[in-house]
Amino acid sequence: MAVSGQQRRPVVVLYERIADAIHEGTYPPGSTLPSEPRLAAELGVSRPALREALLLLQEDGLLSVRRGVGRTVNDRPPRRGYEHIQPLEELLSSGSPLRVRPLLRAVEEPTDFTTQHLLAPARAELRFWESLLAGEGTAAALSQEWAAAEEVLDRAHPAFADALRAAPAAATSMLAVLAAASRGVALTGHSGVTATLLGQRRGEQLGRAADTPAVLVTQVVRVGDTPILAAKHMLPTGAPAMPVLQSN
Repeated sequence: MAVSGQQRRPVVVLYERIADAIHEGTYPPGSTLPSEPRLAAELGVSRPALREALLLLQEDGLLSVRRGVGRTVNDRPPRRGYEHIQPLEELLSSGSPLRVRPLLRAVEEPTDFTTQHLLAPARAELRFWESLLAGEGTAAALSQEWAAAEEVLDRAHPAFADALRAAPAAATSMLAVLAAASRGVALTGHSGVTATLLGQRRGEQLGRAADTPAVLVTQVVRVGDTPILAAKHMLPTGAPAMPVLQSN
């Protein structure tokens, strides 16, 4: 879940800035960070705040301290996800994200599923993406994603609306587009997990028998009280393990 900058402590915002720079390659793996005085000047922050943020980054495995060298970026810094809604192709991967192969990019009228989860009125036009997630040449999951109507997105999350309009046939998931467009936007997500069978159509899409056991994950993402994305993810037996976090 992304949390807006206004709700975060300044040191957490600073942590985010440095973590972003690491993951975006400004400070690549193995590189040494500038000295504390220089880095504080570059970021426009106090040295005590910077030192606290650097200690948190060290505790979280992004940085190491080498005697006589300084703080260096770890060769394989952990992927982010502790407070972000994460695309399924990243969540299921053990290294590089799974490949997203678009099957369908269309506009649909509401179904029972989208009426329930997106509160879509009759005759609304909803953007629909269907994709296969594949790794090592094998289909690992089938994703079906719906966005709320454009007028809803333009009001609740205009950056997401613009990003969808700019990438109508992108080889990426709708959730990845949402995550990239949501810097500084507070999102909440809710998921359900159900055991099922693939069925004929999904079995054909995944290259598996219709009676293959599978896990169906349903997902709804909101901005405030407004649902903006709903999805179904079908994971057949043999798909990569999906980590699940539970909290009270």
